[in-house]
Amino acid sequence: MDLFHNLIFGFEVAFSWQNLLYCLIGVSVGTLIGVLPGIGPLATIAMLLPITFNVAPVGALIMLAGIYYGAQYGGSTTAILVNLPGETSAVVTCIDGYQMARRGRAGPALAIAAIGSFAAGTFGTLLIAIAGPSLADLALNFGAPEYFSLMLMGLVAAAVLAQGDIVKSISMVVMGLLLGIVGTDVNTGVQRFSFGITELSDGIGFIVVAVGVFAIGEIVANLGDPEKRAVFTEKVKNLMPTMEDMKASIGPITRGTLLGSFFGVLPGTGPAIASFSSYMVEKKLAKDPSRFGKGAIEGVAGPESANNADAQCKFIPMLALGLPASGVMALMLGALTIQGIQPGPEVMTTRPELFWGLVASMWIGNALLVVLNLPMIGLWVKLLRVPYRLLFPAIMAFSAIGIYSVNNSSFEIYLTAIFGVIGFIWIRLGCSPAPMLLGFVLGPMMEEHLRRAMLMSKGNPSVFFTRPISLAFLIATLGILIVMIAPAVRRRRVEIAG
Repeated sequence: MDLFHNLIFGFEVAFSWQNLLYCLIGVSVGTLIGVLPGIGPLATIAMLLPITFNVAPVGALIMLAGIYYGAQYGGSTTAILVNLPGETSAVVTCIDGYQMARRGRAGPALAIAAIGSFAAGTFGTLLIAIAGPSLADLALNFGAPEYFSLMLMGLVAAAVLAQGDIVKSISMVVMGLLLGIVGTDVNTGVQRFSFGITELSDGIGFIVVAVGVFAIGEIVANLGDPEKRAVFTEKVKNLMPTMEDMKASIGPITRGTLLGSFFGVLPGTGPAIASFSSYMVEKKLAKDPSRFGKGAIEGVAGPESANNADAQCKFIPMLALGLPASGVMALMLGALTIQGIQPGPEVMTTRPELFWGLVASMWIGNALLVVLNLPMIGLWVKLLRVPYRLLFPAIMAFSAIGIYSVNNSSFEIYLTAIFGVIGFIWIRLGCSPAPMLLGFVLGPMMEEHLRRAMLMSKGNPSVFFTRPISLAFLIATLGILIVMIAPAVRRRRVEIAG
């Protein structure tokens, strides 16, 4: 009954005209950036963070969440019609979605992607409503040692499960931790890594790092790539899938939703891993795997459901434990901190309108996305024709205005530009900046919990090993490291022996 009452309360919050407007803005912007390749949700949310200062916390979170899961919907449109994934999670949708479009079945492909995403979004939202409060109750028993060990596990998992080289990912986490300790030590008053620069005495602003690395760095990197956009010009017709399409899609949608929900709560696993896994599962289970790659509707239904379920379930650890499972969730956590809200399990009891309003808005947002994605396909296709070189000056100007408006500081504009250059270099070196952002956000919190734990134990580090929950997190951390690094070590030994 509590769940029922809480959901009614959430819908009352979400159905206020202001929050409905923020939800509509969020999913519209999300669909737009999902459709336009090169501008991901990470960069967009980073750019929009400064304007959330002037928005109520519930509205700000609803809008930013709408951008994130809306981008997963929009990415499928580009993948099916242009064979170009707007989002990395939609890469696998290109394989069969575009083949369906070439055979005159773009309508059913788009419709099944929207239906699968809606079903997965609904399930993911329900899972957040059910699992979130239980996890938060459990987390209320955590002390400083448990939080430190949990965050350490989250950082290690994010580093080793992220795509790309493990050593580079761990290096980026360390880089984030170092950037996070710049400024004045609140306990001793000692300046750390500020190099005598007064503006750095309060530390490096979260928005400065986020906009510089993710918005400016990504834009500059994308400008170096030639535009290859051949829009599928045939008119999209016969939008509704047939009964046969629906029968073939029910199983993949169900399996994709469950798979995406599982990956969603794991730190470091983006929607791309969920959608690729779903595609491989469907291909293995298919009676005739040779249809895959030639326009099998299961190859669209499963991955699209998986990536949306993953995107929704990423909110569970962030809302229940205050632990971001991805770069986007780290930005969300940053948005909460900027609003003066301490992330963690207490949010559900101290700010229930925030949690339940967000959960209810996800249902509304998913319904809005079905409306936006199907009848407005023609508009999204036209937007695909806008050259990227015409978009970037406006995005750069918007980012600079946003940064300046936060503290009226020109120093932060220069600092953002420096981080833009650093972000560009990282991208060119193949270093994903997302683990760095997780380290930057979690670093100060980890330091605080480490100090509290050491005070509790009067300087005895055994406190992390004598408390069962903390010990369990540390063992899990070690297990993740061994499982992910052992195959690489084995390969290296074979290479040396060979």
